[in-house]
Amino acid sequence: MKSNIKELALQPFPSETQAELSARLAEIAHGYGLTIDTCAEKTDLQQYGIEHARCIDDRLLSKLLSCRLNVDKDKTQRLECGCVASIDIGMYSTCRNGCCYCYANYSQNTVVGNFEKHNPLSPLISGEVGEDDKINDRVVKSCKDTQRSLFDY
Repeated sequence: MKSNIKELALQPFPSETQAELSARLAEIAHGYGLTIDTCAEKTDLQQYGIEHARCIDDRLLSKLLSCRLNVDKDKTQRLECGCVASIDIGMYSTCRNGCCYCYANYSQNTVVGNFEKHNPLSPLISGEVGEDDKINDRVVKSCKDTQRSLFDY
């Protein structure tokens, strides 16, 4: 991602500026009935009504599925990240949107090449399964917690 945003010459915000901006953004959002969350930030902004979000959120999934989940934090993410373990089904350098802050595209030339190799009839996002490719079945178990509790929904 740093290479993608280098041209923007971004500078870190001093903590006072972060606090002022956070308070103002939260005020605007709350005025419209919206919430603001942060992602993997060390800074605690709860005093402004800004909570830590999770891209892969076990709390939200439990609520939507009406069941408890038994899933651990994703160990491959930064310490501040609250996401739970998941399986990524995407592929780097395949999105053509061109967002300058995107961490998933390293090279526009690679994106173009991967897009040109896309075949909607292929099981792969880009390219084809070759004769020498080995396909392994992944064993996946349910994360649904079936243990009964006094506190079930």
